Amino acid sequence: MADLTDLGLSDYESRAYRSLLDIGPATAKELSETSGVPMGRIYDVLGSIESQHLVRSQAASRPKKYVAVDPETALDRLLDQRKRELREEAEQYEQVVDTLVRDLDGPPEPAEGFWTAEVGAEDTLDLLLERVDAAEDSLHVVSGSLSGTFDVRAASTRIADHLTDALERGVNVTVLLSPDLVASLPDDVVDDRVVTELDEYDGFELRVGDAVYGDVTLIDDAEVCVGLPNPIAPDETFALVDLTDPSFAAQIRTEFERGWAEAERLHA
Repeated sequence: MADLTDLGLSDYESRAYRSLLDIGPATAKELSETSGVPMGRIYDVLGSIESQHLVRSQAASRPKKYVAVDPETALDRLLDQRKRELREEAEQYEQVVDTLVRDLDGPPEPAEGFWTAEVGAEDTLDLLLERVDAAEDSLHVVSGSLSGTFDVRAASTRIADHLTDALERGVNVTVLLSPDLVASLPDDVVDDRVVTELDEYDGFELRVGDAVYGDVTLIDDAEVCVGLPNPIAPDETFALVDLTDPSFAAQIRTEFERGWAEAERLHA
């Protein structure tokens, strides 16, 4: 059940405010008696909720009396304060991440033949995007179909976002798609994100080729991500294998170049 403490008030502050709503204008002593807040704490509690503009005081009266602000106004003020605190907290975390990115060294390059894998649609997409984010020089992407287990718009938007980040880092990105995949993408994703936004980068080019099957991503000519379809339901993603092997990557690059030469540039 929701409570004022969920919006940052202490138990004593919540009890004092609620009691003022019930009894109307009251002195600190009267409020202490009705709310159960100890007399030794009541002035600190009132000072706190008054500083948060939840109560008003009548300083001219002797003794001073306090009255609660209208609940809707008080709740809006508490919500605004919590939002400010959360924004400040998020900014602090971002600063910590920025500092750690500079301070932490990346892991050494995996030995040739190292591989890892993820199973399931979401985990495979997360692994693919992680490796895209690790690219320093080039990305060669081949995709023949989009898994039926994905939300097409959400998945294609995430991929476009990470490719944009790579381009911003100076990574060259070449993408080779099948006509069926292009047709399955939402028009606004193709027109707005690919043709309009991504194509503005000098390091980006996309072509469409008939002889495009499967899903392979070549990273820095040394690492290969290969998508494996579900053998029982081929339109669903089963797993993604990430292999670091320059020799294998060189073979993939050769096949990519052959398909690239036969493909046509995607135009608006």
